[in-house]
Amino acid sequence: MGIFKRGLSKTRQSFLGRLSQLFGNTTIDEDTWSDIEATLIQADLGVETTETILEYLREAVREEGLTRSEQLYTVLRESLESLLEPPRELNINGRPLSIILVVGVNGSGKTTSIAKLAHRLKRAGRKVMLCAGDTFRAAAIEQLQKWGERIDVPVIANKAGSDPGAVVFDAINAAKSRGIDVLIIDTAGRLHNNYNLMQELVKIRSVIAKAVPGAPHEVLLVMDGTTGQNALKQGQKFAEAANVTGLIITKLDGTSKGGMIFSIHNALHVPVQFIGLGEGINDLVYFNPKNFVDSLFDDTDE
Repeated sequence: MGIFKRGLSKTRQSFLGRLSQLFGNTTIDEDTWSDIEATLIQADLGVETTETILEYLREAVREEGLTRSEQLYTVLRESLESLLEPPRELNINGRPLSIILVVGVNGSGKTTSIAKLAHRLKRAGRKVMLCAGDTFRAAAIEQLQKWGERIDVPVIANKAGSDPGAVVFDAINAAKSRGIDVLIIDTAGRLHNNYNLMQELVKIRSVIAKAVPGAPHEVLLVMDGTTGQNALKQGQKFAEAANVTGLIITKLDGTSKGGMIFSIHNALHVPVQFIGLGEGINDLVYFNPKNFVDSLFDDTDE
C-alpha cells in the first residue's frame, strides 16, 4: 500500500484533517449530517455521490442503533469502498492482436500514460507497439516517439496534419506483419464539446473495427485528477462518443482532489483501471479500491 499512501498524501491530509475534526465523541444530530455532507462535497466527491453515502450512513444508524458520531467513521470507510469496483483484467488476451484506444483532453497526461502502460505490458512479456494517432500536433508525435525510444517500443507515425485514420490503418497492418500482440493507439487530445474532433474519434473507431473485427478491445479514457468535478462532464461526453471501457486517473500525487474518483466512477459506471501516482515510469499502478480508501484514512507512518 506504500505507493498509494505516498501518492495520495495531499488528498489524505485534506480529507483526513476534516474527518478527524468531524467524528468526535458527540451525539449524532442534524448538525452531524450537515457537517458530513459539507466535508464530502469539499473533498470533491460531488453532490450525487455524497447523497449516496449519506443514505448509506443513515441506514447504518437505523439498523445498528448508532448514537455517537465517532461510530460513523468505520461505516464511512465501508461505504466509500463499496462505491468502487476493482479493475478487471484488460481484454488483451486470446487473440493474435489486441488493440487499446486511448482518449482524453490535452494536458491530461494521455501520452505519458500510454508510454507507462506500454512499459508495464512489455515488462509482462507482451510485444507492444504504439501508434501516434494524434496528428493534429507535431509535439504529440515527437513526444510519443521519444517515449518509444526510451522504453524500446516501436512507434508508427506520420507527419503532422496527416489523416489519423490512415495512420491507424498503417499501424494495424504493421502490427500484424511484425507479430505484435498489443497495439496502443494515441488520439488527438480533444475537448469534449468539440463536435468535429469527437466525430473524428468515431471515425477512428470505425477504421479499427474494419481492420480487426471486434476492436478496439479496450477504450481507456485518461482524466486529469487535479481537475476534480470539472472532469465529470468531460468523462460523460467521451463515454458517449467512444464507448469507454476503463479509466486512467493521472496526477493524483499532485492534488488534494482524489475524492473525484468516487464521483467519476459513480457517474460513468466503468472501472478505474490505473491511477498515476508520480512521474516515474513505474508510477502508473493498477487501481486497488481497498488500498485507495485505506490510504485516505491511514495517517500512521509507514
